[in-house]
Amino acid sequence: MNVVTRFAPSPTGFLHIGGARTALFNWLFSRHHGGKYLLRIEDTDRKRSTHEAINAILDGLQWLGLAADEEPLFQSTRLERHAEIARQLLAHGNAYLCYCTPEELTEMRETAKAEGRSMRYDGRWRDRDPSDAPTDRPPVVRFKVPRDGETVLQDAVQGDVTVANDQLDDMVLLRADGSPTYMLSVVVDDHDMGITHAIRGDDHLTNAFRQTQLFLALGWYPPVYGHIPLIHGADGAKMSKRHGALGVDAYRDMGYLPEALLNYLLRLGWSHGDDEIISRDQAVEWFDIPDVNRGASRFDFDKLSSLNAHYLKASPNEHLVDLIQPGIEKILEITIDTTAHTRLIDAMKSLKYRADTLNELIDIALFYVQDRPLVLDGKAAKLLNDDARRLLAQLADILATLDPWSTENIDAAIHDFADKESVKLGQIAQPLRAALCGTTASPGIFEVAEILGKDEVLGRLGDVMAT
Repeated sequence: MNVVTRFAPSPTGFLHIGGARTALFNWLFSRHHGGKYLLRIEDTDRKRSTHEAINAILDGLQWLGLAADEEPLFQSTRLERHAEIARQLLAHGNAYLCYCTPEELTEMRETAKAEGRSMRYDGRWRDRDPSDAPTDRPPVVRFKVPRDGETVLQDAVQGDVTVANDQLDDMVLLRADGSPTYMLSVVVDDHDMGITHAIRGDDHLTNAFRQTQLFLALGWYPPVYGHIPLIHGADGAKMSKRHGALGVDAYRDMGYLPEALLNYLLRLGWSHGDDEIISRDQAVEWFDIPDVNRGASRFDFDKLSSLNAHYLKASPNEHLVDLIQPGIEKILEITIDTTAHTRLIDAMKSLKYRADTLNELIDIALFYVQDRPLVLDGKAAKLLNDDARRLLAQLADILATLDPWSTENIDAAIHDFADKESVKLGQIAQPLRAALCGTTASPGIFEVAEILGKDEVLGRLGDVMAT
């Protein structure tokens, strides 16, 4: 069997983190089996669906590297096809016209609630004589669910799940205005797209029974369902806005790398022994749906940040600079030239070991490309007292003659100067850091000085002397 999976988001908001994991699992499953991965935009709710949400979904999938193998299918373009299938069910006696008013349906629910029964449609128009049909209101089309027996769902994640057919109500297929419902549209589209495996959140588990019945009534094979548990917050409650950012775009804005986020989502509910760092190629080789856990997973920002730090360290320096350059330019309102770009690449060798996210990397890289004179923070300014300025002025004269300009030579020159002045190294190195970085925290100051270059170092020291 040629495997075909699909990710089917509703464009009523951003691509949330649970949706991203669902897309990942579908993508991996199709790749593992040499199949196809498709995207269906379920935009039949025209009031809530927006172009902004569609673009956010497509952009998020592209950023994660989970773009579909074909152009996305928009469900809203297939409404007539969906309605055609409803009429086919009606013609074959698998559906019927229901003329219940909204008031009757409300009364039906209230009676069932008062009697402690499930609030389902009672089937009053299921076998009623068509001659009883009123002429003053349009009907809906309802599916005629089998009353006897049971429906067994052989779920790839949850195992065999069974429901008695008399617990399923006669769901609406076409509304009174002729528009198809979600349940009908999903079944028709899954069939027409050739979907073999429908991997989705377990909040759709109850839908699967009704959809399976619909497939069978149409003489179609239902896909293999795999209902994956939802993602919970650290407190064990269902993930919500109070747990932090939910949209994939928000994680990107917080400075997480797509490969780190994908690795983390993969490990939320799936594992391969004790492996924590799993490359995309390894994930394709190892991933299979039966290995997905049945229990909910808890989202942990600390673990994500730790994983992101690993991927930062493993990233090529040039790639990291390309990623952070737009952020630096926006913050400093500058355009990074070739010299500054090269300086950042050289600085990445140590900076990337001091950050967990791209945003942190941006913050600690700013001083390398800031325009002069630097704005000193409070601690740096306090260090640069009269004694420190006197020592730095003498040091500047020594550094001006230094050749070649290298970490080793800078280190040796400053050590010799400290010995000559009978001061501790810190009494030179810390004020030097404050003058060159505008702060009291940085990578090794001798390395910083080499990367900045002689002219920039002397210029920054001169700025300090002039204030």
